[in-house]
Amino acid sequence: MSTKTIEKQLNNLNQQMTMLRSVVISVIGEKDPEGEYRPEFVSHILKLMGQKQSGVRFSSPADFLKIIS
Repeated sequence: MSTKTIEKQLNNLNQQMTMLRSVVISVIGEKDPEGEYRPEFVSHILKLMGQKQSGVRFSSPADFLKIIS
């Protein structure tokens, strides 16, 4: 077996372990001690993270809320 094949298999195994770890944590239900976020807020933030930002900066919580509103 070549080194490249072994590296590919290790990378694949690493990805699978990451996914399994994520599933196990979600099944166990590791809870945030502060509570859970509203699903629409989470999806909105994830959508914003996927967009290319042009150096958006904020210096206060109010500025942050203006940006994400």
